[in-house]
Amino acid sequence: MERVIAKRSNGACELCGSQKALEILVVAPKSGNSIDECAHICGVCAPDVRGDVELNANHWRCLNDSMWSEVDAVKVVAWRILNALKSEGWANDLLEMIYLDEETESWAKAGVSIEDAVIHVDSNGVQLVAGDSVVLIKDLKVKGGGFTAKRGTAVRNISLVHDNAEHIEGKVEGQRIVILTQYVKK
Repeated sequence: MERVIAKRSNGACELCGSQKALEILVVAPKSGNSIDECAHICGVCAPDVRGDVELNANHWRCLNDSMWSEVDAVKVVAWRILNALKSEGWANDLLEMIYLDEETESWAKAGVSIEDAVIHVDSNGVQLVAGDSVVLIKDLKVKGGGFTAKRGTAVRNISLVHDNAEHIEGKVEGQRIVILTQYVKK
């Protein structure tokens, strides 16, 4: 099985293309009884995929190519990583482009813990996603900016702070600022 997977991957990581410290990853919740349930990954990708370290967003820009793999296990891992990085504009764009059939999408979602997901909601309880436009519902004094962002100001193309459900980022008067979600509405 190891030789067949190594041949399929041309001796390189199926996610980033590296040829160093390769290993076979059984993509949960599958059992690994088939090569289609496994991905060939490198020592750099492995800790991120397993959740041993915080994701290095810049490393995962390689998913732009690997998400189109013909190997379902590779597409599942790509979807999961992109889903974890969806607060990054580029990752969210790729997530919208990736194609998974129903069975593969179910497999990908089976490995994502819903309680770990950070969900951003506006003052009305409406879920926010990266790229949304919001409106300020209160005048906000911008610390370090020397101005007040007025109520009714539109903030377009927001970014979500991946580890804090109460914070989003956006540009107001040409400055990128952090805004509390309780002061915006979609």
